[in-house]
Amino acid sequence: IASRILWRVVQAPYESEHDLYQIASALPWHEWFLPTHTIKVKVSAQQCALPSLNFVTLRIKDAICDRFTAACSRRPSVDTTRPDILIAAFLDDRTVTIYLDTSGEPLFKRGLRLRVSEAPLRENLAAGIIRLTGWQPDQVLFDPMCGGATIPIEAAMMAHNIAPGLGRSFAFEKLLTFNKTLWTDLCDQSRTQQRKRALAPIFACDRSTKAIQAAEQNVAAAGFAHTIELRQSNFLTVDAPAPTGILLANPPYGQRMGDDQEMARLYPLLGDCLKQRYAGWTAYLFTGDLRLPKLIGLSTSRRTPLFNGAIDCRLYQFKLVAGGNRQGDGHKT
Repeated sequence: IASRILWRVVQAPYESEHDLYQIASALPWHEWFLPTHTIKVKVSAQQCALPSLNFVTLRIKDAICDRFTAACSRRPSVDTTRPDILIAAFLDDRTVTIYLDTSGEPLFKRGLRLRVSEAPLRENLAAGIIRLTGWQPDQVLFDPMCGGATIPIEAAMMAHNIAPGLGRSFAFEKLLTFNKTLWTDLCDQSRTQQRKRALAPIFACDRSTKAIQAAEQNVAAAGFAHTIELRQSNFLTVDAPAPTGILLANPPYGQRMGDDQEMARLYPLLGDCLKQRYAGWTAYLFTGDLRLPKLIGLSTSRRTPLFNGAIDCRLYQFKLVAGGNRQGDGHKT
């Protein structure tokens, strides 16, 4: 679910750029990585009174390089695009915290997805949404607007108890504190705990030929062709794939695809479909269109605020019961 995991190496009060230099230069950087590794310093701040974060970045970088020069007679080079080691500093009005990034590439990059659909979710966001639904691997899961199949693949990884990122590398492997034997043992233990078979099926569909083609390639590359049942179909015209289960969808919304009028036409049809075909299911819709509860015509039983990048979104829960679930029809969820 995390985007990155950072190792906090110091937290201290500061008043000036000189203080930041002194704090950074006191750290034993040469004990953590080699001068042959490339570095990048990334600074962010909130309520910081210093006039220039660029200058702050420069002073912290200088402190690291000067410490290396003193200890090793050699300094690391800077690579702002693909550094071996990312140093992250955060400043508030009086305190600086400096971290070493242990992740490298962001953790949503599982190393599985071959093709990207038109409006993809990041994998860690998809995993977090699945967790928020409370879905368990012995329950049926259905994504009726699957795009490139990010949600079904993340669910399949959970169903098979496969650790995300098991097949990729991480920045901590470049640190001098890295214990390769221990890490190899942990990875081997994780593999022995995987399930060969999923406890319940995972269904996914999309009306777009292009999306299904991308989904098929991604599912096959991830090794889940026997776990995820994919088909090209329009969710509004097909029956539920099981008597009960969890429906989880990321329908299109205006910031990414379509327009307001198109969404205004889609949501009532979506509500009718859920009401008529999915009694006994619990549906979760993740969207950046905050008009959805009003337009869909169903009572929400829970709404969870989330962000998809900079887009303010909600995860809406609908408990679908036989006999109606429409706002104003006398039924409660």
